[in-house]
Amino acid sequence: MATFMHYTPGEYAQGHIRITGTELSDGRQFFYLDDTPEYVSGEKVRELRDPRELANRFEPGVDGEGNPIPVQAPQMRRDPLTGDWIPMATARMNRPITAGPGATATGNPLAARNPGDPYQDGEVPDTDYDVVVFENRFPSMNRIPGVKDETVYVDGNPLWPQRPAVGRCEVVCFDPKEDSLPADLPVSRLRTVVEAWAFRTAEISAMEGIEQIFPFENHGQEIGVSLAHPHGQIYCFPFVAPRLEQELQHTEAYRSRTGGNLLRDILKGEVDAGGRIVMRNSTWIAYVPAAARWPLEVHVQPVRDGIFTLDQLNDNERWGLAQMYSALLKRGNMFFDTGNGEGMDLPYIAAWHQAPVRDRRRSSYRLNLQFFSFRRAANKIKYLAGSESGMAAWISDTTPEKIAARFHELGDTDIDK
Repeated sequence: MATFMHYTPGEYAQGHIRITGTELSDGRQFFYLDDTPEYVSGEKVRELRDPRELANRFEPGVDGEGNPIPVQAPQMRRDPLTGDWIPMATARMNRPITAGPGATATGNPLAARNPGDPYQDGEVPDTDYDVVVFENRFPSMNRIPGVKDETVYVDGNPLWPQRPAVGRCEVVCFDPKEDSLPADLPVSRLRTVVEAWAFRTAEISAMEGIEQIFPFENHGQEIGVSLAHPHGQIYCFPFVAPRLEQELQHTEAYRSRTGGNLLRDILKGEVDAGGRIVMRNSTWIAYVPAAARWPLEVHVQPVRDGIFTLDQLNDNERWGLAQMYSALLKRGNMFFDTGNGEGMDLPYIAAWHQAPVRDRRRSSYRLNLQFFSFRRAANKIKYLAGSESGMAAWISDTTPEKIAARFHELGDTDIDK
């Protein structure tokens, strides 16, 4: 396996996962994570040359009259009412869409390359892969060489600070097949996905200006997924995102008041209550939170204390997470009864809440996954009401106990059995 500055593979990864890095033709970083034995051993090697002739992403272009067009650097402006930073990336308007009624692309840029296919703008150089990670071609945030990371003010008014959105956006493809579902992948493949999250968290944490690393998965057309392919993303913010900022305020205040860790005590409280625990193995516990917002919502925390980020997980915990994630996706697909006993392809968001990279409140936090779906019945979606969209005043359509009871119908709580 290649060596990296900040990522150190565990015993399993050293013997069963091979990471091979290269660059796409426009200069973006690209990584294969192989778990197929022939590639792990080096008997077979991956295609490292991107056959496309893409312009360097940091070089200015030219218009139809030959005049230079500067690189469009994503910007972000701060909302004075909330303190939230809002990235603005106009280049994303041109990204391809292959899912939903507004689809604009006939090919799939996340699939393995098919030499006979007329569509040859795919992001993967090889004709097959296991798991790949690469920088997004249309990032919401990006550091542009030569653009100073400094504050200016919109219209010269100090009410509206503006800075370059110097974060980073990466794509994680779980499988080369467009029509495969993450829930159907073997646990061994999800273990490779977990390694990808840990690998990128370790490496990106050392990059200049990154304050939060947020791996997540959007799944399903109803969620707004624009590419119909089993994949997730990693957003690396140059600020602490609003949801994490809110959580940090509460975890820090709780520590100051009690000396305890709020997330650890929430987990202990759920274990003591018992009824909302929906799955557990030797290293992870999944529960419906006592104040769940969504009609299907499950949070997952590691058993071991002192884990802030995914790269801090040991081998057993990474295997336990792959097992837990697989079971969660499968049971999520069976949650709503469609009348034929087969369930459905559940639309969901899986959001990894990691401790911030540099913020002093990091030590009061704890790694956790927040998994939820907009669906509230087999044929109904929960649309946000005016009170929810306009004032963030949530109204639940069910109760956490009913959500947990349905999960209990779907399988044993102890998934190590």
